[in-house]
Amino acid sequence: MEFDGEFELEGVPPEKAWIVLSDPIAVRNSLKGCRYITPMDDEFSFDEYEPNEGAETLPEADPEVVADRAFREGERYAALMQIGVGSVKPRFETTVTIDERDDENFEMIASGGGDASSSSFSMTSGMRIDDLEGGEGSRIEWWTEADITGRIAQLGSRVIKPVADKIVTNFFGSIEQQMTDVDAETDESVTDRLRNML
Repeated sequence: MEFDGEFELEGVPPEKAWIVLSDPIAVRNSLKGCRYITPMDDEFSFDEYEPNEGAETLPEADPEVVADRAFREGERYAALMQIGVGSVKPRFETTVTIDERDDENFEMIASGGGDASSSSFSMTSGMRIDDLEGGEGSRIEWWTEADITGRIAQLGSRVIKPVADKIVTNFFGSIEQQMTDVDAETDESVTDRLRNML
């Protein structure tokens, strides 16, 4: 299955949008059904990991902490997801690798997959942030190619696509609010420090 789209953020420049979308905590907070996104090693256990529920994001968080935990090229991340699709609500133990990350052009590509008791998926996703034409702001283009098997796949695209669209719409709505907060409360010196650290 293929999903793609674009999202515009007026008044939020690409460098600030990039900072928020580079923060695993900000992404987790905006992704409904996601309990955590965290770097993982060979010993990682989905059952034993306890997420930091109280981790702050910008503008309240320390910019150096946010920069230190940003997604990094070549790093593997564990994400625990639970998403309802029709009558099915599987708990996906997901592994994601940041395959490419371009801080100059605000581009990122990731791949991974996840398993639940009766379903599994693999995917490749990407995004790019550009200046908004004709005004100040950002245009975020994103795409995902996913291969879904098992019980969820049997529901068909007519059931899956509306759920995916709702998740994406809610995600970018939440991200937009976070970015607006950062844009309103984070001064340029903090933004410059973050960009230099990422």
